[in-house]
Amino acid sequence: MAQSQQQQRALPQSKETLLKNYQRRLKQDTRCMLDNFLEILKIAKVNPDGKILTRQLQAEEDQYEMNVRAANIVRAGESLQKLVADIKQFLILNDFPAANEYIDDRTRFLQSHQKEVDNRLANLRDEVSVDLYEIEEEYYASKYK
Repeated sequence: MAQSQQQQRALPQSKETLLKNYQRRLKQDTRCMLDNFLEILKIAKVNPDGKILTRQLQAEEDQYEMNVRAANIVRAGESLQKLVADIKQFLILNDFPAANEYIDDRTRFLQSHQKEVDNRLANLRDEVSVDLYEIEEEYYASKYK
């Protein structure tokens, strides 16, 4: 019995740890994207002073650094997409109260719909019964039977 209580306590702790990990990943990836974007903007500034040869070398170096930083932004974006997929999976697998509530709501809706259909069928049965009785009376009362 003590083990089951420990397991119940361990599960929420692992969920809490997982959620903190998700928050940490979110902050790191967004910070990485922002930092790299700001650095690209800093690199894009042109310094008019300097020799032509050094400006060409600087432009090549800046282009390489921009490519690396852009790749870092893309990597952080892909990491965020993976994080979103992980969070969706976590919610699907661990959000039992919401799933149970949805199932209960759907069950209530379908039961009320079933009652409506049953009432309609009962009314239809009654109408057909009355019409059939009238037709039978007419048939048996006629001279063509």
